[in-house]
Amino acid sequence: MSEFLVIPRADHDSLVIAAYQSRGYSADEAAEGAKLAAEAARHGIRTHHALKALHLDHLFGSEIGGCVPGAEIEVLPSRFPASERWNANKKLGQSVAYRAIDRAIELADQYGVGQIAVDNTFHYLWGGGYVMEAAERGYYAYTNCTSTLAEVVPFGGKFPTLGTNPHSWGIPSTEANGFPIVMDWATSTVAMGRVQALKREGKQLPPGAAVDKDGQPTNDPHQVAALLPFGGHKGYGMSLLNEIFGGLIGGSLPTIRGRETTIPGEKTTTVFYFQVIHPDALSGGNFAQGRTQQGNLKAVLDDVLGHGNENAMLPGQIEAGFRKRSDEAGGILFTDAEVAEFNELAASLGLAQWDVSALKRA
Repeated sequence: MSEFLVIPRADHDSLVIAAYQSRGYSADEAAEGAKLAAEAARHGIRTHHALKALHLDHLFGSEIGGCVPGAEIEVLPSRFPASERWNANKKLGQSVAYRAIDRAIELADQYGVGQIAVDNTFHYLWGGGYVMEAAERGYYAYTNCTSTLAEVVPFGGKFPTLGTNPHSWGIPSTEANGFPIVMDWATSTVAMGRVQALKREGKQLPPGAAVDKDGQPTNDPHQVAALLPFGGHKGYGMSLLNEIFGGLIGGSLPTIRGRETTIPGEKTTTVFYFQVIHPDALSGGNFAQGRTQQGNLKAVLDDVLGHGNENAMLPGQIEAGFRKRSDEAGGILFTDAEVAEFNELAASLGLAQWDVSALKRA
């Protein structure tokens, strides 16, 4: 039996949009939430598709005031023309992120580089999706954010005081190698969404990924109390960088983020940072052998993957392959367990469930 069931994109989007709108989100917000979720699943990102997004909203978002449906972004004054400061007013993170990447591209077209610092927002889920879209449009892009909760123990510590704090880079390399290079990862060994996925699929965590309530290493996703940074002190440093960015932008204490607090004047919201660079702003104009900028990038990548390294992969290659698989199948690919959860969602909304017996497999 094939591993995945094929869900038509329209069927997926209509269900996810209905779920968001049932929680009070506007048509635009619901569509943007569905778009990011669909693109994550289309590229094989099983930790950040619709089930994760809606679960996150249920736990920390619209139901408890951590995210405010219909909120408007406030653009604050800035003395730097290529930099903007936004107060998201707890608007849906995906909606904020799509607008931020578009605005940063506009700034990069004008100034060579554009950056957006966003305070008071809600998690945007798959950061790679935004920088990938920018890269497909020909721009270099970067984003980081502080995660909803502090779930990661710092290197050498024992209590979780850091978020999983992802970093995402997008490189416009399609002309050079056939797909955009995308480097996107949580700074924990695994994302908490991965723990949820393994729990759903009845599988174990890799060693060195998490600890239980007593601070002891565990491979059981049901026993996970906190996560560990990848690469020891290196992952810890990258996670700390997000907390530093967040603190400079306006985010408050990691250990109260995403949680209820009775402290007057405190903040528990997430913070985003976006940067987009126009390729012309990077060019020194003096490439060896008279190559173009993209030709030189191709030469560099060919050299990295040459010399017996032909089996090595580029970041984003797995996702590009899964995207091709999804597109060839004619829809979005989900496991039986995931489809079962989507059908539970449909039933809760009073909508028709997907007929598993009628679905294609891929």
